[in-house]
Amino acid sequence: MRKVKILCLILALIFCGVALAVNTVGYEQTVVPSVYTANITKGDTAANIKAVQTRLKNLGYYKIAVDGIWGPKTLAAVRNFQRDYGLVVDGIVGPKTEKALGITLTSSGGYSNSDVNLLARCVYAEARGEPYTGQVAIAAVVLNRVRSSKFPNTISGVIYQSGAFTCVSDGQINYAPDTSAKNAAQDAINGWDPTGGCLYYYNPATATSKWIWSLKVTVKIGRHNFAKG
Repeated sequence: MRKVKILCLILALIFCGVALAVNTVGYEQTVVPSVYTANITKGDTAANIKAVQTRLKNLGYYKIAVDGIWGPKTLAAVRNFQRDYGLVVDGIVGPKTEKALGITLTSSGGYSNSDVNLLARCVYAEARGEPYTGQVAIAAVVLNRVRSSKFPNTISGVIYQSGAFTCVSDGQINYAPDTSAKNAAQDAINGWDPTGGCLYYYNPATATSKWIWSLKVTVKIGRHNFAKG
């Protein structure tokens, strides 16, 4: 009986080893991107996404309507294209994938240096002392508002909208941003949105608006709650 048990154990170990080997075949050729990685390194703007979708559709990789929205179909099309063209299969449109597609994308969403600097100043004024992800999140909220029909369509319009940001009313918007705030602003422009599309944020320790408390919190980062509205 003991010999039978030992034999069964050996067979089980062999089976597990074979299963592991099968499941890891090709692992080095497929890289799963970080949740914080931009889909397009030059920025996930509607124009850039449309350019990628259009090119992939012309090549037969993308089958649905070109809408300028990054979704699972676009990701799958990019990964299939990368696999066929011998690129790293990470689903990210970086310089090599862009070149292979034969397209030229626009960097930084077309924002001017003054736009980026203003966004960095807002990040510094609103979120210095927060974790870096939280700083990027503040910048992302500003950019999400720029893209939303509910708000002005420029960075300056959003930030200087009456009553929108405390840092404008108390003058901290004029403070010079540090390197962290500058990098956070640029990361948000390049497509990193830790909030998943939120339009609002507040610090629950200091917020007094009854309306802001009525919003459903989507994510909490550092000392801030973020909501889509």
